[in-house]
Amino acid sequence: MHYVISTTWGSTDVTRAALPFVFGASALEAGDTVMIMLFHDAVTIALDGAYQKMIPFGPPSKFAEIFANPNAQVIVCKPCAEVRSIQESMLVQNAIFGGMNDLHQHVSRPDAKFISF
Repeated sequence: MHYVISTTWGSTDVTRAALPFVFGASALEAGDTVMIMLFHDAVTIALDGAYQKMIPFGPPSKFAEIFANPNAQVIVCKPCAEVRSIQESMLVQNAIFGGMNDLHQHVSRPDAKFISF
């Protein structure tokens, strides 16, 4: 299964921001692939050095597991990032800029399930 996860929560609510990453880590443990698309405030998670400082209240932090896993991809909404003066060179190594076409491409896969946080 390929899980496509859309999220808008970032540094303004770290616990909510962590939930898609916790789910994604569970999917990866089960042998699935994951793509997380970061929109709105969630783009701040992918800033180099940011997620290490984000400590959720309750769920375990799984940010590092997603960014480091070769079966996971993190796509950062380019317009959402640029309006916040974030450039692609400021992102963690395994995150890239993208947009709705990327989300559509992943959701259109026959083995995809879409989840929105």
